[in-house]
Amino acid sequence: MNEIDLIARARRGEQAAWLTLVRQHQKALFRMAYLLLGDADEAQDVAQEAFIRAYGALDSVKAGHPLRPWLLQIAKNLARNRRRSARRYLAALQRWWTAQPPPTAITAPESADAELLWRAIRQLSVADQEILYLRYFLEMPVAETAAVLAVAEGTVKSRLARALARLRTVIKADFPELQEEGAP
Repeated sequence: MNEIDLIARARRGEQAAWLTLVRQHQKALFRMAYLLLGDADEAQDVAQEAFIRAYGALDSVKAGHPLRPWLLQIAKNLARNRRRSARRYLAALQRWWTAQPPPTAITAPESADAELLWRAIRQLSVADQEILYLRYFLEMPVAETAAVLAVAEGTVKSRLARALARLRTVIKADFPELQEEGAP
């Protein structure tokens, strides 16, 4: 059954349809919240709260639009609000980015290069990490990334270009082993 049908059934109160949608999107919501909060328990709470809020506002999903960007935007906003409301979340995020290896569930590193790349990405700002995560880790199209971030597609493209340029600078300075042979 396609997502449009599942949304319609969930709007009519069919629990099975909603649970199917939750299963399809729960990893992405958890990962977004984890990226922003750096704490698995907090990320789980945010993901659950996002699904509860989404269920209550299911009628506001535009017909024919994908559900994932809308859900991710809810999770992102909840995570940001939680982080803003308590400084401990920001401190925990900073400690996590600098001290912890990436969780296997998020990056699934298959090589030493993947680990080094993750370390390089962690040196970027949270905004740069966020846009790289959405576009490349979740493999979201530019349009969906724009919907999650509530910005224009052109803004996503320019932010991606700047984030990638900053990542290249970090790699060149701190992780030269990641550079391709003959790269500037």
